[in-house]
Amino acid sequence: NNSYQLSSVPLQIVFYVNGIYYIFYFLATLAMIVYKCQVFSYPHKFLAPDLALLFVMAILEVLRLYLGSMGNLTEEEAPLVLSLVIMVGSVILSVYFLVWQTYVLKADVIINAVLLFTYGIESVLQVIAIATFFG
Repeated sequence: NNSYQLSSVPLQIVFYVNGIYYIFYFLATLAMIVYKCQVFSYPHKFLAPDLALLFVMAILEVLRLYLGSMGNLTEEEAPLVLSLVIMVGSVILSVYFLVWQTYVLKADVIINAVLLFTYGIESVLQVIAIATFFG
């Protein structure tokens, strides 16, 4: 058993920043859905799925950040790999809100682009951490 710390500090920081950003993202997306309901004729058959997908994404995000953070701190590959797998779902949902939701505002484009960018950074750091732990 080596005495070196293998857990990634940059990765832990990105998990933390992503967690804070996602709270903002969730609240902003929720507020925009409410706004779109007021301003546009938002078809109710699309309102429920859009809201449901946002809440599913929030659950995935909590799981993903928890597993990734724990995997990094305990220097275990499995939770980090699982976190990366869950990220695929988060990326698909982010792309949904970026491209396919009923109404896409410029603000939707901006906050989803930032989220996808942070996912990119995080996934690179996770792959590096996994490689380090396997080392």
